[in-house]
Amino acid sequence: MENRAKHLVFLGCGLLCAAALALGVASAPSAAEAPPDSQSGPAASASAASAPNFPVASGARLAGDDKQTRFILDLDRKIEFRAFPLADPYRVVVDIPQVNFQLAAGTGSAARGLVKAFRYGLVMPGGSRIVFDMTGPVKIANSYVLDAANGQPPRLVLDFEQVDRTSFVQSLAPESRPELKPSISEATTATIPAVTTAALPPVAVTDSRPLIVIDPGHGGIDNGTQSGDQTEKNLVLGFGLALRDRIEKSGKYRVVMTRSDDTFIPLNDRVKIARSQSAALFVSIHADALPRREGDAQGATIYTVSDKASDAEAERLAEAENKADAIAGVNLTDEPTEVADILIDLAQRETKTFSNRFARLLMDEMKSTVRMHKHPLKSAGFRVLKAPDVPSVLVEIGYVSNKGDLEHLVSENWRNKAVGSMVQAIDTFFSKRLATAGPAK
Repeated sequence: MENRAKHLVFLGCGLLCAAALALGVASAPSAAEAPPDSQSGPAASASAASAPNFPVASGARLAGDDKQTRFILDLDRKIEFRAFPLADPYRVVVDIPQVNFQLAAGTGSAARGLVKAFRYGLVMPGGSRIVFDMTGPVKIANSYVLDAANGQPPRLVLDFEQVDRTSFVQSLAPESRPELKPSISEATTATIPAVTTAALPPVAVTDSRPLIVIDPGHGGIDNGTQSGDQTEKNLVLGFGLALRDRIEKSGKYRVVMTRSDDTFIPLNDRVKIARSQSAALFVSIHADALPRREGDAQGATIYTVSDKASDAEAERLAEAENKADAIAGVNLTDEPTEVADILIDLAQRETKTFSNRFARLLMDEMKSTVRMHKHPLKSAGFRVLKAPDVPSVLVEIGYVSNKGDLEHLVSENWRNKAVGSMVQAIDTFFSKRLATAGPAK
Protein backbone atom coordinates (compact mmCIF):
# COMPACT_ATOMS: atom_id res chain seq x y z
CA MET A 1 0.00 0.00 0.00
CA GLU A 2 2.91 2.32 0.73
CA ASN A 3 4.26 1.73 -2.78
CA ARG A 4 0.81 2.43 -4.18
CA ALA A 5 0.62 5.72 -2.32
CA LYS A 6 4.03 6.74 -3.63
CA HIS A 7 2.91 5.77 -7.10
CA LEU A 8 -0.17 7.99 -6.89
CA VAL A 9 1.82 10.93 -5.54
CA PHE A 10 4.17 10.55 -8.49
CA LEU A 11 1.23 10.51 -10.90
CA GLY A 12 -0.22 13.63 -9.33
CA CYS A 13 3.11 15.38 -9.64
CA GLY A 14 3.08 14.55 -13.35
CA LEU A 15 -0.09 16.55 -13.87
CA LEU A 16 1.19 19.45 -11.82
CA CYS A 17 4.32 19.39 -13.91
CA ALA A 18 2.25 19.71 -17.08
CA ALA A 19 0.62 22.79 -15.62
CA ALA A 20 4.01 24.19 -14.66
CA LEU A 21 5.16 23.85 -18.25
CA ALA A 22 2.47 26.35 -19.25
CA LEU A 23 4.22 28.89 -17.05
CA GLY A 24 7.53 28.27 -18.74
CA VAL A 25 9.00 26.12 -15.98
CA ALA A 26 11.52 23.63 -17.33
CA SER A 27 11.31 20.03 -16.19
CA ALA A 28 13.52 17.06 -16.90
CA PRO A 29 12.12 14.00 -18.72
CA SER A 30 10.41 11.56 -16.37
CA ALA A 31 7.72 8.89 -16.49
CA ALA A 32 4.32 9.30 -14.86
CA GLU A 33 1.03 10.94 -15.54
CA ALA A 34 -2.60 11.54 -16.28
CA PRO A 35 -5.39 9.88 -18.63
CA PRO A 36 -5.15 6.43 -20.65
CA ASP A 37 -4.65 5.41 -24.29
CA SER A 38 -6.98 4.97 -27.33
CA GLN A 39 -7.59 5.83 -30.94
CA SER A 40 -8.57 9.28 -32.05
CA GLY A 41 -7.67 11.76 -34.69
CA PRO A 42 -5.78 14.94 -33.88
CA ALA A 43 -7.62 17.67 -31.99
CA ALA A 44 -7.02 21.40 -32.32
CA SER A 45 -8.07 23.68 -29.51
CA ALA A 46 -10.66 26.29 -30.43
CA SER A 47 -9.66 28.35 -27.45
CA ALA A 48 -6.01 28.17 -28.48
CA ALA A 49 -6.87 29.32 -31.98
CA SER A 50 -8.39 32.49 -30.60
CA ALA A 51 -5.41 33.23 -28.34
CA PRO A 52 -2.47 34.61 -30.38
CA ASN A 53 -0.10 34.47 -27.40
CA PHE A 54 0.11 30.68 -27.51
CA PRO A 55 3.01 29.12 -29.43
CA VAL A 56 2.02 27.97 -32.93
CA ALA A 57 2.84 24.53 -34.34
CA SER A 58 2.75 24.84 -38.13
CA GLY A 59 4.05 21.47 -39.29
CA ALA A 60 4.86 17.94 -38.11
CA ARG A 61 6.58 15.05 -39.87
CA LEU A 62 8.19 11.67 -39.36
CA ALA A 63 11.33 10.29 -40.97
CA GLY A 64 13.36 7.10 -40.66
CA ASP A 65 12.67 3.37 -40.53
CA ASP A 66 11.69 0.60 -38.10
CA LYS A 67 15.06 0.85 -36.33
CA GLN A 68 15.29 4.61 -35.87
CA THR A 69 12.52 7.17 -36.39
CA ARG A 70 12.65 10.95 -36.01
CA PHE A 71 9.74 13.28 -35.24
CA ILE A 72 9.99 17.00 -36.05
CA LEU A 73 7.50 19.68 -34.96
CA ASP A 74 7.84 23.14 -36.53
CA LEU A 75 7.12 26.01 -34.10
CA ASP A 76 7.12 29.78 -34.12
CA ARG A 77 9.17 29.92 -30.92
CA LYS A 78 11.10 27.65 -28.57
CA ILE A 79 9.12 25.82 -25.88
CA GLU A 80 9.84 23.65 -22.87
CA PHE A 81 8.81 20.00 -23.02
CA ARG A 82 9.20 16.63 -21.38
CA ALA A 83 8.96 13.25 -23.08
CA PHE A 84 8.64 9.74 -21.66
CA PRO A 85 7.72 6.23 -22.83
CA LEU A 86 4.89 4.06 -21.51
CA ALA A 87 4.20 0.34 -21.70
CA ASP A 88 1.23 -1.87 -22.56
CA PRO A 89 0.51 -0.55 -25.11
CA TYR A 90 3.77 1.04 -26.14
CA ARG A 91 3.52 4.82 -26.36
CA VAL A 92 5.63 7.94 -26.04
CA VAL A 93 4.04 10.99 -24.42
CA VAL A 94 5.28 14.55 -24.88
CA ASP A 95 3.93 17.26 -22.56
CA ILE A 96 4.25 20.85 -23.76
CA PRO A 97 2.67 24.21 -22.92
CA GLN A 98 -0.65 24.99 -24.58
CA VAL A 99 -0.01 25.19 -28.31
CA ASN A 100 -2.10 26.43 -31.22
CA PHE A 101 -1.87 23.42 -33.55
CA GLN A 102 -2.17 24.61 -37.16
CA LEU A 103 -1.32 21.30 -38.76
CA ALA A 104 -2.66 19.94 -42.03
CA ALA A 105 -5.73 17.70 -41.87
CA GLY A 106 -4.76 14.07 -41.36
CA THR A 107 -1.44 14.87 -39.71
CA GLY A 108 -0.47 11.99 -37.46
CA SER A 109 -2.72 9.38 -39.02
CA ALA A 110 -0.07 7.74 -41.25
CA ALA A 111 2.43 5.20 -39.93
CA ARG A 112 6.16 5.64 -40.41
CA GLY A 113 8.99 3.55 -38.99
CA LEU A 114 8.47 2.90 -35.27
CA VAL A 115 5.39 5.15 -35.08
CA LYS A 116 1.97 3.71 -35.91
CA ALA A 117 0.23 7.09 -35.50
CA PHE A 118 0.27 10.15 -33.28
CA ARG A 119 -2.38 12.51 -31.93
CA TYR A 120 -2.19 15.90 -30.31
CA GLY A 121 -4.28 18.52 -28.56
CA LEU A 122 -5.24 20.24 -25.33
CA VAL A 123 -5.40 18.08 -22.19
CA MET A 124 -5.88 20.85 -19.65
CA PRO A 125 -5.91 24.66 -19.67
CA GLY A 126 -2.32 25.71 -20.27
CA GLY A 127 -1.11 22.26 -21.29
CA SER A 128 -1.04 20.35 -24.60
CA ARG A 129 0.14 16.84 -25.30
CA ILE A 130 1.40 14.72 -28.18
CA VAL A 131 0.90 10.96 -27.89
CA PHE A 132 2.72 8.51 -30.17
CA ASP A 133 1.44 4.96 -30.63
CA MET A 134 4.53 2.87 -31.18
CA THR A 135 4.95 -0.43 -33.02
CA GLY A 136 6.94 -1.89 -30.11
CA PRO A 137 9.32 -1.01 -27.27
CA VAL A 138 11.45 2.06 -27.94
CA LYS A 139 13.79 4.44 -26.19
CA ILE A 140 13.99 8.19 -26.66
CA ALA A 141 17.54 8.42 -27.94
CA ASN A 142 17.52 12.21 -28.30
CA SER A 143 15.07 15.00 -27.58
CA TYR A 144 15.72 18.71 -27.96
CA VAL A 145 14.47 22.05 -29.31
CA LEU A 146 16.45 23.76 -32.06
CA ASP A 147 16.74 27.51 -32.52
CA ALA A 148 15.56 29.04 -35.77
CA ALA A 149 18.44 28.87 -38.25
CA ASN A 150 19.14 28.77 -41.99
CA GLY A 151 15.59 29.63 -42.89
CA GLN A 152 14.17 26.90 -40.66
CA PRO A 153 11.81 27.72 -37.75
CA PRO A 154 12.38 26.55 -34.18
CA ARG A 155 11.84 22.78 -34.07
CA LEU A 156 11.09 20.16 -31.46
CA VAL A 157 12.98 16.99 -32.38
CA LEU A 158 12.56 13.48 -30.93
CA ASP A 159 14.59 10.45 -31.98
CA PHE A 160 13.13 7.01 -31.24
CA GLU A 161 15.21 3.82 -31.31
CA GLN A 162 14.03 0.23 -31.22
CA VAL A 163 14.96 -1.73 -28.07
CA ASP A 164 13.99 -5.10 -26.63
CA ARG A 165 11.25 -5.49 -24.03
CA THR A 166 13.64 -6.07 -21.12
CA SER A 167 15.68 -2.97 -21.84
CA PHE A 168 12.52 -0.95 -22.32
CA VAL A 169 11.00 -1.96 -18.97
CA GLN A 170 14.25 -1.33 -17.15
CA SER A 171 14.44 2.15 -18.66
CA LEU A 172 11.09 3.12 -17.15
CA ALA A 173 10.82 4.79 -13.78
CA PRO A 174 9.93 2.19 -11.12
CA GLU A 175 6.46 3.67 -10.71
CA SER A 176 5.68 3.12 -14.39
CA ARG A 177 6.98 -0.41 -14.82
CA PRO A 178 4.23 -2.88 -15.76
CA GLU A 179 5.07 -5.34 -12.99
CA LEU A 180 4.46 -2.65 -10.36
CA LYS A 181 0.89 -1.82 -11.34
CA PRO A 182 -1.43 -1.76 -8.31
CA SER A 183 -3.52 -4.72 -7.28
CA ILE A 184 -7.31 -4.58 -7.38
CA SER A 185 -7.60 -4.22 -3.62
CA GLU A 186 -5.20 -1.26 -3.63
CA ALA A 187 -6.95 0.38 -6.57
CA THR A 188 -10.27 0.40 -4.76
CA THR A 189 -8.95 2.39 -1.80
CA ALA A 190 -6.60 4.79 -3.56
CA THR A 191 -7.39 8.47 -3.90
CA ILE A 192 -6.35 10.21 -7.10
CA PRO A 193 -5.58 13.94 -6.99
CA ALA A 194 -8.35 15.66 -8.97
CA VAL A 195 -6.98 18.65 -10.84
CA THR A 196 -10.00 19.17 -13.07
CA THR A 197 -12.53 19.60 -10.28
CA ALA A 198 -10.52 21.94 -8.09
CA ALA A 199 -11.81 25.07 -9.80
CA LEU A 200 -15.44 24.18 -9.30
CA PRO A 201 -17.30 26.51 -6.99
CA PRO A 202 -18.42 24.99 -3.68
CA VAL A 203 -22.01 23.84 -3.50
CA ALA A 204 -24.26 26.52 -2.03
CA VAL A 205 -25.91 24.47 0.69
CA THR A 206 -28.51 27.17 1.27
CA ASP A 207 -29.76 26.75 -2.30
CA SER A 208 -32.31 23.93 -2.26
CA ARG A 209 -32.83 23.85 -6.04
CA PRO A 210 -31.89 20.52 -7.68
CA LEU A 211 -28.45 20.56 -9.28
CA ILE A 212 -28.09 19.21 -12.81
CA VAL A 213 -24.70 18.28 -14.27
CA ILE A 214 -24.40 18.57 -18.05
CA ASP A 215 -21.53 16.59 -19.53
CA PRO A 216 -20.54 17.42 -23.14
CA GLY A 217 -18.51 14.41 -24.24
CA HIS A 218 -14.89 14.40 -25.37
CA GLY A 219 -12.86 17.63 -25.63
CA GLY A 220 -9.28 18.79 -25.95
CA ILE A 221 -7.10 16.07 -27.44
CA ASP A 222 -10.16 13.86 -27.86
CA ASN A 223 -12.21 14.88 -30.93
CA GLY A 224 -14.74 12.09 -30.60
CA THR A 225 -16.32 11.23 -33.95
CA GLN A 226 -15.79 13.49 -36.93
CA SER A 227 -17.37 14.25 -40.32
CA GLY A 228 -15.52 16.68 -42.54
CA ASP A 229 -14.74 19.75 -40.44
CA GLN A 230 -17.44 18.92 -37.88
CA THR A 231 -16.20 17.26 -34.69
CA GLU A 232 -18.33 15.62 -32.03
CA LYS A 233 -16.59 17.52 -29.24
CA ASN A 234 -17.62 20.89 -30.70
CA LEU A 235 -21.16 19.84 -31.65
CA VAL A 236 -21.98 18.48 -28.20
CA LEU A 237 -20.33 21.41 -26.43
CA GLY A 238 -22.55 23.83 -28.33
CA PHE A 239 -25.59 21.72 -27.50
CA GLY A 240 -24.60 21.44 -23.84
CA LEU A 241 -24.11 25.18 -23.45
CA ALA A 242 -27.50 25.86 -25.07
CA LEU A 243 -29.10 23.33 -22.71
CA ARG A 244 -27.40 24.96 -19.71
CA ASP A 245 -28.62 28.41 -20.72
CA ARG A 246 -32.21 27.21 -21.19
CA ILE A 247 -32.23 25.37 -17.84
CA GLU A 248 -30.76 28.33 -15.95
CA LYS A 249 -33.24 30.68 -17.58
CA SER A 250 -36.08 28.81 -15.88
CA GLY A 251 -34.59 29.62 -12.47
CA LYS A 252 -35.71 26.23 -11.13
CA TYR A 253 -32.35 24.48 -11.09
CA ARG A 254 -28.65 24.95 -10.57
CA VAL A 255 -26.38 23.76 -13.40
CA VAL A 256 -22.75 22.62 -13.47
CA MET A 257 -20.90 21.80 -16.70
CA THR A 258 -18.18 19.14 -16.68
CA ARG A 259 -16.52 21.28 -19.34
CA SER A 260 -17.51 24.62 -20.84
CA ASP A 261 -14.61 24.88 -23.29
CA ASP A 262 -12.32 22.65 -25.35
CA THR A 263 -10.69 20.86 -22.41
CA PHE A 264 -9.98 17.17 -21.89
CA ILE A 265 -11.74 15.80 -18.80
CA PRO A 266 -11.06 12.18 -17.72
CA LEU A 267 -14.18 10.00 -17.47
CA ASN A 268 -13.84 9.36 -13.75
CA ASP A 269 -13.50 13.09 -13.09
CA ARG A 270 -16.81 13.66 -14.87
CA VAL A 271 -18.46 11.27 -12.43
CA LYS A 272 -16.62 12.85 -9.49
CA ILE A 273 -17.96 16.28 -10.46
CA ALA A 274 -21.53 14.98 -10.25
CA ARG A 275 -20.98 13.21 -6.93
CA SER A 276 -18.92 15.96 -5.28
CA GLN A 277 -21.59 18.52 -6.21
CA SER A 278 -24.41 16.28 -4.89
CA ALA A 279 -26.08 16.34 -8.28
CA ALA A 280 -29.72 15.35 -8.63
CA LEU A 281 -29.31 14.48 -12.33
CA PHE A 282 -26.39 13.81 -14.70
CA VAL A 283 -26.89 14.20 -18.47
CA SER A 284 -24.02 13.26 -20.79
CA ILE A 285 -24.28 14.54 -24.39
CA HIS A 286 -22.70 12.72 -27.35
CA ALA A 287 -23.11 12.32 -31.13
CA ASP A 288 -22.22 8.86 -32.40
CA ALA A 289 -20.97 7.60 -35.76
CA LEU A 290 -21.13 4.15 -37.30
CA PRO A 291 -18.21 2.64 -39.22
CA ARG A 292 -19.09 2.34 -42.91
CA ARG A 293 -19.05 -1.46 -42.70
CA GLU A 294 -21.91 -1.30 -40.19
CA GLY A 295 -24.22 0.58 -42.54
CA ASP A 296 -26.23 3.67 -41.66
CA ALA A 297 -28.22 4.71 -38.60
CA GLN A 298 -30.03 7.85 -37.63
CA GLY A 299 -31.85 9.56 -34.80
CA ALA A 300 -31.33 10.26 -31.12
CA THR A 301 -30.76 7.46 -28.60
CA ILE A 302 -30.95 7.55 -24.80
CA TYR A 303 -28.74 5.22 -22.76
CA THR A 304 -28.86 4.14 -19.13
CA VAL A 305 -26.21 2.09 -17.38
CA SER A 306 -26.21 -1.69 -17.31
CA ASP A 307 -23.56 -4.34 -16.85
CA LYS A 308 -25.02 -6.08 -19.92
CA ALA A 309 -25.54 -4.07 -23.09
CA SER A 310 -29.02 -4.10 -24.60
CA ASP A 311 -27.60 -4.88 -28.07
CA ALA A 312 -24.34 -5.18 -29.99
CA GLU A 313 -24.39 -1.54 -31.10
CA ALA A 314 -24.80 -0.34 -27.50
CA GLU A 315 -21.91 -2.55 -26.43
CA ARG A 316 -19.68 -1.22 -29.22
CA LEU A 317 -20.49 2.36 -28.35
CA ALA A 318 -19.85 1.85 -24.63
CA GLU A 319 -16.49 0.21 -25.36
CA ALA A 320 -15.52 3.11 -27.63
CA GLU A 321 -16.61 5.78 -25.14
CA ASN A 322 -14.96 4.02 -22.21
CA LYS A 323 -11.64 4.23 -24.05
CA ALA A 324 -11.87 8.03 -24.13
CA ASP A 325 -9.58 8.36 -21.09
CA ALA A 326 -6.93 6.51 -23.05
CA ILE A 327 -6.86 9.30 -25.59
CA ALA A 328 -4.48 11.47 -23.60
CA GLY A 329 -1.78 8.86 -23.27
CA VAL A 330 -1.64 8.01 -19.56
CA ASN A 331 -4.23 6.66 -17.13
CA LEU A 332 -4.48 8.10 -13.62
CA THR A 333 -7.55 6.06 -12.75
CA ASP A 334 -6.71 2.66 -14.21
CA GLU A 335 -9.48 0.78 -12.51
CA PRO A 336 -9.63 -2.92 -13.35
CA THR A 337 -12.81 -4.26 -14.90
CA GLU A 338 -13.58 -6.09 -11.68
CA VAL A 339 -13.81 -2.80 -9.80
CA ALA A 340 -16.17 -1.32 -12.37
CA ASP A 341 -18.34 -4.44 -12.05
CA ILE A 342 -18.45 -4.00 -8.29
CA LEU A 343 -19.58 -0.40 -8.73
CA ILE A 344 -22.37 -1.61 -10.98
CA ASP A 345 -23.42 -4.27 -8.47
CA LEU A 346 -23.45 -1.73 -5.65
CA ALA A 347 -25.43 0.85 -7.61
CA GLN A 348 -28.51 1.78 -5.67
CA ARG A 349 -31.69 0.28 -7.04
CA GLU A 350 -33.47 3.58 -6.50
CA THR A 351 -30.90 5.41 -8.61
CA LYS A 352 -31.35 2.96 -11.47
CA THR A 353 -35.10 3.38 -11.21
CA PHE A 354 -34.83 7.17 -11.41
CA SER A 355 -32.39 6.94 -14.34
CA ASN A 356 -34.76 4.68 -16.28
CA ARG A 357 -37.72 6.90 -15.44
CA PHE A 358 -35.96 10.02 -16.72
CA ALA A 359 -34.86 8.16 -19.88
CA ARG A 360 -38.47 7.26 -20.67
CA LEU A 361 -39.68 10.81 -20.01
CA LEU A 362 -36.91 12.18 -22.19
CA MET A 363 -37.80 9.80 -25.02
CA ASP A 364 -41.48 10.79 -24.83
CA GLU A 365 -40.63 14.49 -25.05
CA MET A 366 -37.92 14.25 -27.70
CA LYS A 367 -39.88 12.05 -30.10
CA SER A 368 -42.38 14.85 -30.61
CA THR A 369 -39.71 17.32 -31.75
CA VAL A 370 -36.67 15.42 -33.09
CA ARG A 371 -36.04 12.23 -35.02
CA MET A 372 -35.37 9.26 -32.76
CA HIS A 373 -33.42 6.05 -33.39
CA LYS A 374 -35.54 3.01 -34.25
CA HIS A 375 -34.59 1.64 -30.80
CA PRO A 376 -34.40 4.88 -28.78
CA LEU A 377 -33.92 3.37 -25.30
CA LYS A 378 -30.79 1.29 -24.71
CA SER A 379 -28.41 0.34 -21.92
CA ALA A 380 -24.68 -0.38 -21.71
CA GLY A 381 -21.76 -0.15 -19.30
CA PHE A 382 -20.78 3.50 -19.79
CA ARG A 383 -18.28 4.61 -17.15
CA VAL A 384 -19.76 8.12 -16.95
CA LEU A 385 -23.11 6.64 -15.88
CA LYS A 386 -21.78 4.58 -12.97
CA ALA A 387 -22.31 7.00 -10.08
CA PRO A 388 -24.30 4.86 -7.63
CA ASP A 389 -26.21 7.81 -6.17
CA VAL A 390 -26.83 10.15 -9.14
CA PRO A 391 -29.55 9.37 -11.72
CA SER A 392 -27.68 9.46 -15.02
CA VAL A 393 -28.35 9.16 -18.75
CA LEU A 394 -26.21 9.45 -21.86
CA VAL A 395 -27.96 11.03 -24.85
CA GLU A 396 -26.66 10.42 -28.35
CA ILE A 397 -28.35 13.38 -30.02
CA GLY A 398 -27.69 11.98 -33.49
CA TYR A 399 -25.20 10.30 -35.81
CA VAL A 400 -22.55 12.49 -37.40
CA SER A 401 -22.10 9.67 -39.91
CA ASN A 402 -25.66 10.22 -41.18
CA LYS A 403 -26.10 13.15 -43.58
CA GLY A 404 -29.57 14.03 -42.34
CA ASP A 405 -28.59 13.89 -38.68
CA LEU A 406 -25.50 16.00 -39.32
CA GLU A 407 -27.64 18.68 -40.95
CA HIS A 408 -29.76 18.73 -37.79
CA LEU A 409 -26.75 18.79 -35.46
CA VAL A 410 -25.39 21.96 -37.05
CA SER A 411 -28.82 23.62 -37.18
CA GLU A 412 -29.59 26.16 -34.47
CA ASN A 413 -33.31 25.74 -35.08
CA TRP A 414 -33.09 21.96 -34.55
CA ARG A 415 -30.95 22.45 -31.47
CA ASN A 416 -33.47 24.84 -29.93
CA LYS A 417 -36.25 22.31 -30.43
CA ALA A 418 -34.19 19.45 -28.98
CA VAL A 419 -33.10 21.54 -25.99
CA GLY A 420 -36.68 22.59 -25.35
CA SER A 421 -37.88 18.99 -25.25
CA MET A 422 -35.09 18.03 -22.86
CA VAL A 423 -35.94 20.89 -20.50
CA GLN A 424 -39.59 19.81 -20.54
CA ALA A 425 -38.54 16.26 -19.63
CA ILE A 426 -36.43 17.63 -16.77
CA ASP A 427 -39.38 19.60 -15.44
CA THR A 428 -41.63 16.54 -15.58
CA PHE A 429 -39.00 14.34 -13.95
CA PHE A 430 -38.45 16.62 -10.98
CA SER A 431 -42.12 17.38 -10.46
CA LYS A 432 -42.83 13.64 -10.22
CA ARG A 433 -39.74 12.91 -8.16
CA LEU A 434 -40.49 15.62 -5.63
CA ALA A 435 -44.03 14.34 -5.34
CA THR A 436 -43.07 10.68 -4.85
CA ALA A 437 -39.61 10.72 -3.27
CA GLY A 438 -39.41 13.90 -1.25
CA PRO A 439 -37.11 16.86 -1.92
CA ALA A 440 -34.28 16.35 -4.36
CA LYS A 441 -30.78 16.33 -3.04
